[in-house]
Amino acid sequence: MLRANPHLIEINTRIFLNFMREKYSSPDMSLSLIPDDEWLKLKHLGFDIIWLMGVWKTSEISGEISKDEQFLRDFVKKVEGDISIISASPYSIVDYKLDSFFGFEWELKALKEKLNSFGMELYLDFISNHMAIDSEFSNECADCFVLGEKRDYENNKELFCEKKIGDITYYIAHGRDPNFPSWKDTIQLNYFNPKTREKMISQLIKISDLCDGIRCDMVMLTLNDIHENIWGWLLNKRGYKKPQKEFWQMAISEVKSVNPQFVFMAEVYWGLEWKLQQLGFDYTYDKVFYDRLRNMGVEEVKGHLKAERLYQKKSVRFIDNHDEEPSIICFKGKKRALSAAVLISTVKGMRFYNNMQLKGVPLKIPVQISVFDYEKYKDMEIEKFYEKLLKIADHPAFHGGEWELLDVLALNPDDRSFRNIIAYKWTQMRTIKIVIVNYSDETSRGKISISLKSKGDILTLYEEFSERFFSFNSSDISSGLKIENISPYGFYVF
Repeated sequence: MLRANPHLIEINTRIFLNFMREKYSSPDMSLSLIPDDEWLKLKHLGFDIIWLMGVWKTSEISGEISKDEQFLRDFVKKVEGDISIISASPYSIVDYKLDSFFGFEWELKALKEKLNSFGMELYLDFISNHMAIDSEFSNECADCFVLGEKRDYENNKELFCEKKIGDITYYIAHGRDPNFPSWKDTIQLNYFNPKTREKMISQLIKISDLCDGIRCDMVMLTLNDIHENIWGWLLNKRGYKKPQKEFWQMAISEVKSVNPQFVFMAEVYWGLEWKLQQLGFDYTYDKVFYDRLRNMGVEEVKGHLKAERLYQKKSVRFIDNHDEEPSIICFKGKKRALSAAVLISTVKGMRFYNNMQLKGVPLKIPVQISVFDYEKYKDMEIEKFYEKLLKIADHPAFHGGEWELLDVLALNPDDRSFRNIIAYKWTQMRTIKIVIVNYSDETSRGKISISLKSKGDILTLYEEFSERFFSFNSSDISSGLKIENISPYGFYVF
């Protein structure tokens, strides 16, 4: 059973295993042979969940397409590698079986059992929207994919691919997000066909035996209304109508009837997080929080932290993942990125980290890259910061306590810098944790509205990042905790 506000680390499995093979001079190392110490290091950092991204059988066609992609060739040049480090996209899946690169099929369940024995859980991917062009499922059921006519293909070859199955040539739509070009190495599943739903639910039930939870990719694309908006013009011509029930409502219910503890985490955007939580998802990506931390100010961040409690509890807080530029680059510098890291690590919800983030790697690594020496690019200062932050956030009060956003008041009428400060507390029995963050580029000061009692004339608080004590006169804390001259993007955890 997961603790409240669990910590998850995303690992690019192909890069990680290649790195382990090099580190231990073991070119044939498979998942089950990764030394226990490597997993225990993550346990000691406070991680509850290991998400191994990209373990399923990938597509030969995707591999060929990847090698022709200019952005991948540019990345290879930047890291002084060669084209052999480009592989198929892990989001172009032929079949939900362990790719032979990682070992034998039994090794996934063995790894799950090992991680469980260490007190951790294993999460894997589920790509609900599409499969690889050469997927086995497309050979079994062409109608389970979105089909067009020959003229559709001829009019828009970017949207469709031509595929021969037996003696019949089909024109199948590529998977896509309507805001971006099609994913050329995929074909789009048809969720208005009951056979598709049946097959994908069956697949989910099988996966639930191999891991403790799944990260579901681009979930909103399979919601009925969105599926119809994107593909209705083709599906309706073939007699497919929008079902009454959402696929995920059915899928989550059926999987949890077999495995009640199995966890569903949704990658979701477009303001649909609450809807997916209502459909049964245990956790949903909180891109709104990410966007506000990256692009907006304190009031917008505070406003988001006032959302409904259950929504917050089920939100996945992050500032880095494989789809985004590293936070130390796109958050306008290290200071703001580290300040944001303190916030996502100490509010309610799942705390999500990318393993490159913890090393301070300043590059966005495409998911098609299979070899990358992250030790060569790591930033020691950032690595040490995250080691300390994760240790601090591992305290039981941040997981079993009650969270409360605190008001911040002005120290004097002419000073408006108090508005730059975000403060909240966690209370667990006799323990109180106070988090104070100056989320701005100016030195700030303010009075935190919190009642603290002192047995004498002096109250002493221990600040965990600086590892030093702060002393306050009892008379000064009678109306709140006075914080003076907190540096730009500075933070305290008492």
